[in-house]
Amino acid sequence: MIHDSRQHRSTSARRRRPSMLLATTIASIVLSGCTAITQPIDGVPAKRLPPQFFAQPKNNAVPVDISLLSLEPPREYQIDKGDILGVYIEGVLPFNPPNVTPEPPPVNFPDRDSLLPPSLGYPIAVQEDGTLSLPLIEPVDVRGLTLDQVRDRIREAYIETDILRPEKARPIVSLIQERTYNVIVVRQDGAGAGGGRGGQGGQGGRGAIRGTSDQSAMTSLVKLPAYQNDVLHALVETGGLPGFQARNEVKVLRARDADRRKRAEFLRQFNIQQQAALLDPCACPPELPEDPSILRIPLRLPPGVLPNITQKDITLEDGDIVYIEARETEFFYTGGLLPGGEFLLPRDYDLDVLGAISIAGGTIGGGGMQAGGGGGLGGQAIRPVPPGMLYILRKTKCNGQVAIEVDLAKAINDPRQRPLVQAGDILILQFKCEEDLLNFGSTTFFTFGIAELFNQRR
Repeated sequence: MIHDSRQHRSTSARRRRPSMLLATTIASIVLSGCTAITQPIDGVPAKRLPPQFFAQPKNNAVPVDISLLSLEPPREYQIDKGDILGVYIEGVLPFNPPNVTPEPPPVNFPDRDSLLPPSLGYPIAVQEDGTLSLPLIEPVDVRGLTLDQVRDRIREAYIETDILRPEKARPIVSLIQERTYNVIVVRQDGAGAGGGRGGQGGQGGRGAIRGTSDQSAMTSLVKLPAYQNDVLHALVETGGLPGFQARNEVKVLRARDADRRKRAEFLRQFNIQQQAALLDPCACPPELPEDPSILRIPLRLPPGVLPNITQKDITLEDGDIVYIEARETEFFYTGGLLPGGEFLLPRDYDLDVLGAISIAGGTIGGGGMQAGGGGGLGGQAIRPVPPGMLYILRKTKCNGQVAIEVDLAKAINDPRQRPLVQAGDILILQFKCEEDLLNFGSTTFFTFGIAELFNQRR
């Protein structure tokens, strides 16, 4: 009787197994949360998209020769407005009565930071019109002349006016202080404010990267001597070339009134276009075009492209602004099975989707992935099958979007199916539906198998 009862329970258990198997399969579909069904993304395979949707490669970009950012000084210093000359003319400067021993010329020692040697003579500044005002003669035009030429011109002027005889006209001319140019340098790359390079990215990188960039903005007023009033010297005085947190270019805003009016007119026209676009809900809002009044000097160029940088471009005048702009918009974002965060793109080399997953802390091509986010039963779990589908949500013009579908199994074997990540991309990692089922089934049947083993031993 007892044997019949056990046999009846065993038969009933075998009859229930197909029903349990069917129920388990249905439950695995529902409980696994298959994102391909519950949260579908209409993606286009990467190999089918036209080239205009992909980022331009920058691995082969060539750094610009930094000597192009520096002025080539002349062999001899040329005088211009703002220079202070030391002038001594026996009997005239200073005036000396006849039969009186002339005074020796005064000796002038340069400032501590100056590279000029000691000079002789009384200090006289070159005027705005490039002339030198001396006693008893008309102002002498000295703009563009060397010290020797200035001395000869002063001598000729006193001889032609019969103030000095040729044998007595022996003026001494030296340079006491060279002219300087006041330039404003605005940097947002952290130079001079706690480091320049910084990290390329990090988990939850918003606080670390953007915080550093915001605090590193620095404005400096730099005095540049003549023939050093160029972009390179302005950068050297304020921390060197732009760091990795800055764009690979230098902006120069001229202080001339014509350039200021041009910038104001440019902004006015752009605002008019924006207001017109807002009136039409179907219109595409215009993007901010290049400001014609701002000079952009690139620091890296594609191979074979020669930099078009002239001496006029890099020459800085009083009031000019040198601007190093931060890469505030060059971030990509992660979600799905990847830890959510904001990560800074590399500036000088390419980053494809596999590299972006690694930076974000994901695992590529390996089992036993620990993921916490969508897919599966939620929370963190060990899954033997790694996620195999990545979607890149990329912005297009007129506030549009394209979803690029990347099969990671194919991307690992085919570099052509590994798109480069560009600024503003959102990377969403998901399980394929069959991967979710395999992971859920492996865990479920492993658990039921252990339970069944213990039941059979009873």
